[in-house]
Amino acid sequence: MKKLPIGIQNFNKLIENNYLYVDKTPIIYDLMTSGGGYYFLSRPRRFGKSLLISTLKEIFLGNQELFQGLGIYEKITWEKHPVVHIDFSSITHSKGGEDFENNLGYFLERRAQEYEIKLEAKANKEKLNELVQKLYQKLGNKVVLLIDEYDKPIIDHISNKEKAEANKEILANFYETIKSLDGYLKFVFITGVSKFSKVSIFSKLNNLKDITRRKEYHSICGYTQAEVEEYFAAHINYLCQETNVEKSKLLTKIQYWYNGYKWSGEETIYNPFAVLYLFDSKEFQNYWFQTATPTFLIKLIKEQQVAIEDFEGYQAGEEIFDFFELENLDPAALLFQTGYLTIKRISNRIVTFGYPNFEVKESFLVHLLAAYTNMFTSRIKPVYLGMLEYLEKENLINFKKALTALLAGIPTQLHLDYESYYHSLSYLILALLGAEITDKGRIDAVLELERIVYIIEFKMDQAEAALTQIKKRRYYEKYLEKQKKIILLGVGGFRQKEIEVLSEALLVN
Repeated sequence: MKKLPIGIQNFNKLIENNYLYVDKTPIIYDLMTSGGGYYFLSRPRRFGKSLLISTLKEIFLGNQELFQGLGIYEKITWEKHPVVHIDFSSITHSKGGEDFENNLGYFLERRAQEYEIKLEAKANKEKLNELVQKLYQKLGNKVVLLIDEYDKPIIDHISNKEKAEANKEILANFYETIKSLDGYLKFVFITGVSKFSKVSIFSKLNNLKDITRRKEYHSICGYTQAEVEEYFAAHINYLCQETNVEKSKLLTKIQYWYNGYKWSGEETIYNPFAVLYLFDSKEFQNYWFQTATPTFLIKLIKEQQVAIEDFEGYQAGEEIFDFFELENLDPAALLFQTGYLTIKRISNRIVTFGYPNFEVKESFLVHLLAAYTNMFTSRIKPVYLGMLEYLEKENLINFKKALTALLAGIPTQLHLDYESYYHSLSYLILALLGAEITDKGRIDAVLELERIVYIIEFKMDQAEAALTQIKKRRYYEKYLEKQKKIILLGVGGFRQKEIEVLSEALLVN
């Protein structure tokens, strides 16, 4: 088995040390020969953007020997081009403003020194202009400009609007010069997590082609199902032996946990970071999510009183893909661009979103519930798994105690009298229990266990009213043929902060 490239984003290092590489060069070749020269790609973090940039760099540097056996090896003329590679994750921007601008200037000067070029310009956009022109004059070939994590100096400070706005202005001014360099540039490729409107960031770069949702490039980062099964075949077989699970069932489980991202068409994509860590550790865990807790997102959702239950099945016009502004952040757009939501389908220019997979959904809901109840995230999973065990055993007394204890952790100042807060809280609890939400407007749910089906309703007031509502709606009827015990479960008392749980079992022949 080839070594897994955990944390390796350098193509040269990956190939020379014989790490596993999923060949994306046929797609890169199509991109290079498509007739354009300026490209933009948005993908969530840890999706292989930096490795893609590194691969492009080695291609344009003419390092053909690194690509032996890969799809592009015999397809292009291996010309050597000077490459300016700007990685904004390596440029210090924590202080923002002038400090960030100075660090960007130092970075450009170091790139110039690599080619033994001295820059005379003072302003950063003029430094970039001078660097590109002098490279062209010195080496006689057009320059390739690769910009990775273009938006990191903004995204990292998104909860500090003043600092984020200052960095955004610096970047907008910096990118302004690129179009004027057209006669000196062979190829331009820009990546990032977010897609700020062209008006605010790339106002002058109106020839920039956005390939984020282009069907032919949907798998330029990340892995398809076919790629997982082909390139990781030995790792899959080994994991089957280790877990004593047959291959078809293991593949289904891997897909359930880590597949599901979609930008166009019907084919879904795996996050490569999670896949690599799965085969390295041989355990199903929340790998991608653990690398960055979405603290700001959760704060934004709470502040805007967003209905969490709407995220799964959230609908918006296609304009949402082009809307990302610091002045008016749309939580759904932010969740999509950062990878917590993905496209489920598009019909009549209406986009339906949802969680991409189990890893993301469970982890995100756990962090949200922790925020809503003021509990440590490490405590949430034992609590809801304990509640699930009580329901399995029909121990409704302990279920009520666990639910009461969970809600008791909410600080007094959070005991707000608006129903949406508890509506979202109820949804989070039921979703983590694995219940199917039958009516998100009322928080009705069905939880089907091995031998019991619970028909559940949460109400702000009396549990008796919840139980009555269940009977009226008759959600249990479709489960009568399953020969499982059916329990109607009404939960109430949220407004009084005294949780009530009333149940009624149905006789099933």
